[in-house]
Amino acid sequence: MTKSVRIGIDVGGTFTHAVAVDSETYELVGKVCVPTTHDRPEGVAAGIVEAFNLLLSDLKLDPSQVTFIAHSTTQATNAMLEGDVAAVGVIGMGEGLEGLKAKADTNPGEIELSPGKFLRSSHLFLDSRQVNEATVVEAIRQLQAQGAQVIVAAEAFSVDDPAREQLVQSVAAKMGLPCTATHEISQLYGLRVRTRTAMVNGSILPKMIETADMTESSVRRTGITAPLMIMRSDGGVMDVEQMRRRPIMTVLSGPAAGIAAALMFLRISDGIFLEVGGTSTDIAAIQTGKPKIRPASIGGHKTFLTTLDSRTLGIAGGSMIRLSGTELVDVGPRSAHIAGYPYACFADPAELEACRVVRIQPRPGDPEDYAILENPSGKRFAVTTTCAANALGIVQPGDRAYANQESARLALAALGAAIGRTGEQMAEAVLDMATAKVEQTVRELIADYHLDPEILTLVGGGGGSAAIVRYLGRRMKMPVQIAEHAEVISAIGCALAMVREVIERTVSNPTDEDVIRIRREAEEAVIRLGAVPESVEVQIEVDPQHNILRATATGATEFRARDLGQRSVSPEDRRQAAARSLNLPAEQVQLVCSDGFQEVYAANVEEKKFFGLIRNKRTPLRVVDSEGIVRLQLRDGQFLKATAGDVIVRLARLVEENSVYDQGGTKLPETYLLFRGKLVNLSGLPSLERIRALAQLELEGLDPTTQVVGLIGK
Repeated sequence: MTKSVRIGIDVGGTFTHAVAVDSETYELVGKVCVPTTHDRPEGVAAGIVEAFNLLLSDLKLDPSQVTFIAHSTTQATNAMLEGDVAAVGVIGMGEGLEGLKAKADTNPGEIELSPGKFLRSSHLFLDSRQVNEATVVEAIRQLQAQGAQVIVAAEAFSVDDPAREQLVQSVAAKMGLPCTATHEISQLYGLRVRTRTAMVNGSILPKMIETADMTESSVRRTGITAPLMIMRSDGGVMDVEQMRRRPIMTVLSGPAAGIAAALMFLRISDGIFLEVGGTSTDIAAIQTGKPKIRPASIGGHKTFLTTLDSRTLGIAGGSMIRLSGTELVDVGPRSAHIAGYPYACFADPAELEACRVVRIQPRPGDPEDYAILENPSGKRFAVTTTCAANALGIVQPGDRAYANQESARLALAALGAAIGRTGEQMAEAVLDMATAKVEQTVRELIADYHLDPEILTLVGGGGGSAAIVRYLGRRMKMPVQIAEHAEVISAIGCALAMVREVIERTVSNPTDEDVIRIRREAEEAVIRLGAVPESVEVQIEVDPQHNILRATATGATEFRARDLGQRSVSPEDRRQAAARSLNLPAEQVQLVCSDGFQEVYAANVEEKKFFGLIRNKRTPLRVVDSEGIVRLQLRDGQFLKATAGDVIVRLARLVEENSVYDQGGTKLPETYLLFRGKLVNLSGLPSLERIRALAQLELEGLDPTTQVVGLIGK
């Protein structure tokens, strides 16, 4: 048995999966599945506890072997979708002329959480000069009389001085009421948006605290003392105490778990991750090893919540087929799971003999032209995208979606005969229509984030991924990778997720001191959450359009004892990994430099355009670590070999030589540093001076002779 494990639990719409992953090798050593407990009094927490205890029992784990536990949750999302939220009372504060605006900004009215579901609030405003314990007690009593179950403290400029918001929190705690303060939700200016975000956070506090308490107490009763973490909406994890204060950060934590797996388990550097379930597919983009994040809106209103940019489609492995007359009308969104019919491809071929096509309305409000098969004994089967993929031989043995291919062919033949097509034609038409919808979303992500299709991989996770993603790869002529253990990939993501914190400040022209201060604040935040200092990486971004300075810190909760090179593969294996990523023969790929832990490979590529009249030359680069994982892909780049003592001067010169100057300002190239196994992303900074300052901070304390590699992407 492995010495120590990390446990991940993913709460899905139908099932809750739990896995145990070896802490050092990342090998999956156990998995269990239980139904998600939406209808239990304890909610989804009951299923989390059941899955956790079943995994411990199956593996006969000793509490000392568990070093980390994390779970995703649908509770915050479900609460908003169903309008199952607590009544909120807002105490607004301000003074003078600014107080008039603050009074309006702290009373944004009702907030639509989902269609027809509203968060309504009561509001009371205090002059900041009169805020003391007595006035706050009286204000809370008045709000309670109006039905408030949770208090929100909101004051203008509390991000600079939170003292009065903290006083409200202290008084509310003494009176036994949960309280959210806006300065804890965001450090950005914008009182109205900050208040709105805090109101949503406060409305889900009671239910989320109840779930957190139940889950934590159940874990602790087993004797396990390892950190209990919860997936955040941006792909990281936070501890239970943070979740008790900011449960809004767990919205969409399910899709985020899949992305965490793509980054930590599959080690994808650039790709589109598609988690394909039975009913829907979540699609997200990864660029240079980072997920794409976006601000979240609730009820059409801006908030200061950032979430993974995950786009959900009603196409998946169980999507059913619509026929009208002699035409294939649509595929999905209704799935066999929701309709309550078994997949035809998992039936015995004998059950599908002499089947007839029947058109039904699966659920009230659905179209009445969904086609299913009915055999002479009256048993009914859904024909799905998984059936179509099996009929064409796309799904392979070992895939979760692999079924009886004879049954799949019989089902598609019966369905095709109803509209005058062969079974093969029918299967191709079904998958063409289904994947066309997915392709549109993939291309939108590529366009929105200016991704380079030439270096992207379509990565499939989820039980239905083999049915959709392989065919999509053929359609888009893009490489495909189906995740190992695809059906539990999100649970694996929970087990391997990194601690993450994002600090944002409203700064119009950040100085070097501003950048250094926010970087250290982000680094210290994740260390307080349990990240080991040696593992922490911080990325700085400056958004000049919105005057936002942002630091994103990630770190591991345990530093693996093994050396970075302990699991290293051979030099030839690393070159082969680079060649596969470049889609070139290995002999055309050259090792050009190394930091001693990571290697940079390059190739020379010539592209011909306009019938060969124009020839473009470029040098694609790949950074490969000691385990043979491609950590960075640059379509065209340059590199330099240096030491910590001279790299900043040389890198600055390279950046300056490759900057583009026009009427819109200066466009700097992507910029990176490699040293001692770290990959530091210096892209996204507004000036060469900021790149120099941050590089100096990153290299601080290194021996001047330490090997360092500088990279730029053109």
